[in-house]
Amino acid sequence: MPLDQLTKRQRAVFDFIHDKIQNRGYGPTVREIAKKFGIKSPNGVVCHLKALEKKGIIRRKPKESRAIELTNLVKRSERGLPLRGRIAAGTLHEAIEQDERLDFGDMFKRRDLYVLEIAGDSMVDAQIADGDYVVIEPRQVADRGEMVVARTEDGEATLKYWFPEKNRIRLQPANSKMDPIYVKKAEVLGAVVGVVRKLA
Repeated sequence: MPLDQLTKRQRAVFDFIHDKIQNRGYGPTVREIAKKFGIKSPNGVVCHLKALEKKGIIRRKPKESRAIELTNLVKRSERGLPLRGRIAAGTLHEAIEQDERLDFGDMFKRRDLYVLEIAGDSMVDAQIADGDYVVIEPRQVADRGEMVVARTEDGEATLKYWFPEKNRIRLQPANSKMDPIYVKKAEVLGAVVGVVRKLA
């Protein structure tokens, strides 16, 4: 993927262009880019744009001030939801981030969702097995009994049912053979909004 081949400054410029196109509907001007990055000469901006063009991730139309577009190469790479790593559905362990995307078609269209691969069998009674994928809505609050990604004060993350109690939090597995995990403090990182089964 050409994004991996960008210098740190080229990536920052690309991210700024991408943000403007996604959230405003059109790309920034050379002047806007110069102001954002403290580049004094328009030629300095143009050099970055030419490098991004050469690497095939943007297109520019001559003589149009806002005519920066993302190429199909970038658009294809952004299909699907980001796979953020593996999450424990068993003993606690750290969720490891990674940079991949999974395309589940039209099932999940929201751009803020992400995916975790399940490791372990503590949620099997909820039909979530090792190797399955859960789709997560990022948020910091959850209703009692909701299935969440929770992180303890030790920095470890797990997928469990969320039960705040008087002086502790109960992280409840969905496996009759496993005991709940009790912690003094934990934070919600997101709630499960979908499950995609891994076929054997």
